[in-house]
Amino acid sequence: MILTHRALIVLAAAGSALLMVGAFGFQHIGGMPPCKLCLWQRYPHVAAIVIGLVAFALPRASLALAGAVAALTTTGIAFYHTGVERAWWAGPSSCSSTSPAGVSTDALFDQIMAAPVIRCDEVPWEMFGLSMASWNMLASLGLAVVWLAAAWRIRKQA
Repeated sequence: MILTHRALIVLAAAGSALLMVGAFGFQHIGGMPPCKLCLWQRYPHVAAIVIGLVAFALPRASLALAGAVAALTTTGIAFYHTGVERAWWAGPSSCSSTSPAGVSTDALFDQIMAAPVIRCDEVPWEMFGLSMASWNMLASLGLAVVWLAAAWRIRKQA
């Protein structure tokens, strides 16, 4: 069965949407808040979903290539995160935050100390020896291939 370029676009965008549903499920149902790198992996998926909506209405090879870039971006971030989890390299040294206006130093310190620390180098869940970041890396790489196939089909039709 040969999929049309629109079917490939839907498949790729839906794949990103399902990965986002999974991420929110782990966060809100599974009680596993995301670390900084987990959050970074979400942004390209959101971009891919938006690109998919536009590309479905206006099928352009350039839009499908943009979807592939989004998928490859999250693949790269997930690869970096996997490396941090496996201690192949160091992760981000700190998270950025701003001090709310009108809060005393002591009150701010108490808020910081009460907040849970979500570490990027700890694996809260794994399946078959792969963490969520590793699974995201593999799935996103597959989605990039689907986006590239859509771009190829669109170009072939032109």
